[in-house]
Amino acid sequence: MQHGEPVVYLAAPPFPYFMGCGRTVYAPGDAHPNRRDLGMFDLILVERGTLFIGEEERRWEVGAGRTLLLLPDRYHYSVRPCEEETAFVWIHFRALGEWGAAGGSEPTFADRELHASAYGTAAYTIRLPQFGMLPGAPGGSGEGERLLRLEKRNLSGAVWERQRLFEELLRSLDLRRREPSGSPAESVAERAERYIRSHYAETLTGASLSEALHFHYNYLTRCMKRVNGMTPMEYLEEYRLEQARLLLLRTEASVAAVAERVGFETAAYFSRRFARRFGISPLRFRQRHMR
Repeated sequence: MQHGEPVVYLAAPPFPYFMGCGRTVYAPGDAHPNRRDLGMFDLILVERGTLFIGEEERRWEVGAGRTLLLLPDRYHYSVRPCEEETAFVWIHFRALGEWGAAGGSEPTFADRELHASAYGTAAYTIRLPQFGMLPGAPGGSGEGERLLRLEKRNLSGAVWERQRLFEELLRSLDLRRREPSGSPAESVAERAERYIRSHYAETLTGASLSEALHFHYNYLTRCMKRVNGMTPMEYLEEYRLEQARLLLLRTEASVAAVAERVGFETAAYFSRRFARRFGISPLRFRQRHMR
């Protein structure tokens, strides 16, 4: 990220929600459309060429391997047409919680602690560079490419996978995750979280986590408790329940099918844990939000 560039702060939970994605290719002379108040975030990942885009008073030349996050309540416009063939992936998402953009200190989120308490987890601020660098190779790789492949599938099972990949993409861009902390506990906790998020639908135990990550389970527990206040098994259940909420909202799969997809052994146990966490049964939750 260049010095002085704004940082976009997203209060979580609730976490940002994936809406859709696609790939656009401009020939020389083509330009990005002008638009106002899109109503959702527009994350652009340039694969080749250069986009010349403005937002209000700011202007950017977004080359291959760079990212640009356009804000939902601003005026976006083409600074000038493309000079060469330019390809980019665009990802639309919404932030259901508070957000803000600033060039200096983090804005104050009045409702963040209240939201976190309601979701039964710790408050967190996602810090995204408005103009940044995409980790890894710019074209044909990473979560952006996998999101595009999943977008072509109509299967209901692709819904939760798209959200997971989208969250992994945000995680890779999160400036807080990129900062070297020098803390072995934070490094181990991040590895454990990443593994759990990638394998949450499988049968995970303390022994299998220890074997996969090459650390004793007691040490994994100490690291995760220190960093995010949860044991690995508590984190696993939290993540499974969050994925279950998405499935209940965005698919017509039965409660039993949702329970199986996110890794719970029985629908009855899943329903008890869901009700304990959110204060409502999975079926009532779906009925309330699908009216």
